[in-house]
Amino acid sequence: MFSKYLESKHDLCKDLLSRLVDKYPYVSILGKHVAGDSIRVSTFATSINDTMEKQCGFVVKIYNGKSYSEYSFSDITKDNIDTIEQDILTKTKLSDDILANHVEGKIIPDEPLVKSFSRERKGKQLSIEEAVNKLTAYKDLFHSKNPKVIQALCLFENYEVSSFFISKNRDLKQNYPWMMAIGMAVIRDGNNVKSARQTSVGIDTDAIFKDFESKIDGTVKLAEELLGATMIEPGEYDIITNSSITGLIAHEAFGHGVEMDMFVKHRARARNYVGKPVASPLVEMHDGAAAADSVASYFFDDDGVLAHDTLIIKNGILQTGISDVISAMELGTEPTGNGRRESYKRKAYTRMTNTYFSRGTSKLEDMIKSIKHGYMLFDTNNGMEDPKNWNIQCTAEYGREIKDGKFTGKIVSPVVMSGYVPDLLMSISAVSDDFEVIGAGHCGKGHKEWVTVSDGGPCLKARCKLS
Repeated sequence: MFSKYLESKHDLCKDLLSRLVDKYPYVSILGKHVAGDSIRVSTFATSINDTMEKQCGFVVKIYNGKSYSEYSFSDITKDNIDTIEQDILTKTKLSDDILANHVEGKIIPDEPLVKSFSRERKGKQLSIEEAVNKLTAYKDLFHSKNPKVIQALCLFENYEVSSFFISKNRDLKQNYPWMMAIGMAVIRDGNNVKSARQTSVGIDTDAIFKDFESKIDGTVKLAEELLGATMIEPGEYDIITNSSITGLIAHEAFGHGVEMDMFVKHRARARNYVGKPVASPLVEMHDGAAAADSVASYFFDDDGVLAHDTLIIKNGILQTGISDVISAMELGTEPTGNGRRESYKRKAYTRMTNTYFSRGTSKLEDMIKSIKHGYMLFDTNNGMEDPKNWNIQCTAEYGREIKDGKFTGKIVSPVVMSGYVPDLLMSISAVSDDFEVIGAGHCGKGHKEWVTVSDGGPCLKARCKLS
């Protein structure tokens, strides 16, 4: 259900907009309200908090004929609308010295569109008490699986996003939910302590918890198996990635490199490779809020641009990048619906949404059989990329050794992948016919500006430096 609070402020924002459009060539107002719960049950404590995605406020974007300015506020009433208007007029006025050194921007196209969008949650909506009881039962189930479990953690995050975007010609509304359940088992054998985690996500409560419960046994077994993990001998190996690591590669190895605000700043090498080979001909890569149903799926972005499914790589050839509306104008391209803010208090940047490699035609079992000596890598830990020089460093939670086409039973953890992005992508020699997009992550722009993201794809066979 669309936020009652935002609904009550919509006409006031329209009034503010009407006052400003007479003074500026372009004005838009974004209103955003995210509310929900974060319930955590562990062996030692239970906590109930607001969702970490919580926010409620508004941001006005104006174009003065040369440059853009923004003004954010947390509430608007009949009593303070005059003050807000005067603040905007005063505080966004730039001096001649600043304007002289400012990049002169173009006016944002304002094509007419009035539309409301909604995605409804499914399954039983749990009360706080019911959710706590369910997570407590799962916590106890983790402990019952193995006496070596010294701590179990179960988290359920449940929130709903409402936003509107208005300009002279546009009036858009959207509302959608998201839920995720995360579990972790910590196991100890003497002084050796290891952990494993699991994630279940979606908009159907019943399906999420059914999936969550089905994974508990495997999570505890993996944690115990990791007690025997060793460090990998550094070197270059044939690898197979599971969907999580495939997504990590899509996100870190190429996703950040095609955020087109970096093209504007000449901080991304990909700007010079559009239309050129950057990966194996087997590779197709997408990004977009409309490309998948996941945590980063919305109907329009924070610039008021409708969600896209952007084909970034086709048959190994770089087709385009992703962009917010300002970057697209500077580059003379169409915006892709990737303008996102950490909150109404922060600037909109080009940000990834659902980023993945498309499925292929190979069978995973055949890919494994083709490995003389290498590793299958599982589960994202962390990663980073240098878009200007195309170097990456990505960490998998663990790897399973393969020799002569069979798993040996040896497990290594953690495993760090590093190297030059095109070398890794060009080395992809098989893409499996299975597929998964995993929607439980966050991504920062540099060291900050966190937004929700998902990534994934099929399994890939490639060659990479491991340590």
